[in-house]
Amino acid sequence: MGLIPKSKVEQLKREKREAKAAKKRKVATRDKIVRFLIVCEGERTEPNYFKALVKDRYSEVRSEEIIGEGRSTCALVKKTEEIRIRLERQRQLAFDRVWVVFDKDDFNDFNEAIGLADRKGFHAAWTNEAFELWYVLHFVYLDAAISRADYIKILEAEIRKISGYEGFSYRKNDVGIYRLLQTIGNEHQAKLHAQRLRKVFEHSYDFKSHKPCTTVDLLVDELEHPDGLLSRKP
Repeated sequence: MGLIPKSKVEQLKREKREAKAAKKRKVATRDKIVRFLIVCEGERTEPNYFKALVKDRYSEVRSEEIIGEGRSTCALVKKTEEIRIRLERQRQLAFDRVWVVFDKDDFNDFNEAIGLADRKGFHAAWTNEAFELWYVLHFVYLDAAISRADYIKILEAEIRKISGYEGFSYRKNDVGIYRLLQTIGNEHQAKLHAQRLRKVFEHSYDFKSHKPCTTVDLLVDELEHPDGLLSRKP
């Protein structure tokens, strides 16, 4: 058997190096992806906000599935598990983070839903009393136990103080609310305000009495900085 020409040897070596590099790139790319499943109680308000947030970020870093279910608390958590199982089977890919987004409103199983989500390994982005509290915190710290309607009054009053927005009127399910908050609100301040509110109730696990309070900032922070989760991935 004759010797393999030197040119052929070099070609084989090059092909081997390229194959190895391609495999390494593929692994590295997967390591940079954090797949989120976010299931919201609200059919439009919360999904619109998170879809806008995700659209404003680099899509290659993560893959999200955001679904408005129109359900509440424990029912929503159980539905989230159904959605996760169905989508993971369809795609043959597991979600890295599963979040359930819901408000306190008038539902009486608020505490139970938070506990159920935790037992299933989900994360809960909850607000007591309503999601609009997160919007308000972009402009002012609020620790008064008031209603959703009052959140909206405060939000409108704060935004109308800003030049060019004197006639602002809040519309529920507004697809432009995320962009508006990014333009004239202060998200960093909103996160600090949310943390400050949780500090008030840090020794209590009766979440229905944590009013006002929210954990929405934790989900927002993960979506904006998924790299912080990568070191925890197996």
